[in-house]
Amino acid sequence: MTIKISIDCMGGDHGPAVTVAAAVAFANREPDVEFLLVGLESEVQEELKKNHASNHPRLKVIHASEVVAMDDPVEIALRRKKDSSMRVALTQVKEGAAQACVSAGNTGALMAVSRYVLKTMQGVDRPAICSMLPNQKNRPTYMLDLGANVDCEPLHLHQFAIMGSALVSALEGNERPTIGLLNVGEEDIKGNDVVKKTAVLLRADHERGLLNFYGNVEGNDIFKGTTDIVVCDGFVGNVTTKAAEGMGRFVKTTLTDAFKSNPLNMLGALIARGALKSISRTMNPSNYNGGSLLGLRGLVFKSHGSADKYSYEWAIQRAFDAAKNDVLTRISTSMAKLMPVADPAAPEYNEPLVQKTA
Repeated sequence: MTIKISIDCMGGDHGPAVTVAAAVAFANREPDVEFLLVGLESEVQEELKKNHASNHPRLKVIHASEVVAMDDPVEIALRRKKDSSMRVALTQVKEGAAQACVSAGNTGALMAVSRYVLKTMQGVDRPAICSMLPNQKNRPTYMLDLGANVDCEPLHLHQFAIMGSALVSALEGNERPTIGLLNVGEEDIKGNDVVKKTAVLLRADHERGLLNFYGNVEGNDIFKGTTDIVVCDGFVGNVTTKAAEGMGRFVKTTLTDAFKSNPLNMLGALIARGALKSISRTMNPSNYNGGSLLGLRGLVFKSHGSADKYSYEWAIQRAFDAAKNDVLTRISTSMAKLMPVADPAAPEYNEPLVQKTA
């Protein structure tokens, strides 16, 4: 089965120099993929020529006359740049020409344009960015939201948990993945009102057997692998992942400098080469690039804007795997089953909780 993926070639800090090179490399090692390379045709063709892929049979260039800059306001991307590479790439998914889209562009713009072009699944108020982080159990911790929604209500965090559970069930074959709610402590009395109210909703789902809610988790639980999924708002999630990525690169640089500092250390590095390579693979942030925009009626994957060729290939890999495993259909089915039906008589999600008294 051939998977077709549209690439927003102009997105990110490096544009076609990275996105086209990554697509060419991925196509050369994966025979079951076709790419729709969307962007300024002259620039895309130039990069294809540099990568000796001008006549590649599984790479098609689609011209888009505009580019969404990394600092463009959402309004500009959504209302004025209607022929941007980002929007045209997403339209390929909407029209069925591609099964997934990958972009390293402006996160806010990508979310807004994705919602406009693809629309959200029934019952979803806000899509969320979900990605993977390493943990000491040698399996990924899925975390959301990672930056799409900096201000959230319990309603939204509840939906994130449902979407995350559906994604992990589809990708990992785990029918009841554990869900942790990121908090400043494990105790129920800890946290702000939004987190406390969200916990009430998740516990209710757990008692009904709909979700496998573990309870509150702290930041260190992400890397312990305490739960399969960690739910938080986009502000906290983005800061957490950026800090983790920075720490990973800091550790790598520090180790490299230390082993190069003198001949004895260099000998030690040679002896420990296998272990060091294993550590590097586990902690390298590039290996976890590519966040899924959950809740849309189409597969969209967000790469880091600063991604290099190697890192961007991983974002493409995530999109390829999701499309190959028909994740969208499986998530839609799970969402229809798990998403609560609105009850006019029920209190709103964001109403203050009322303590019953004797």
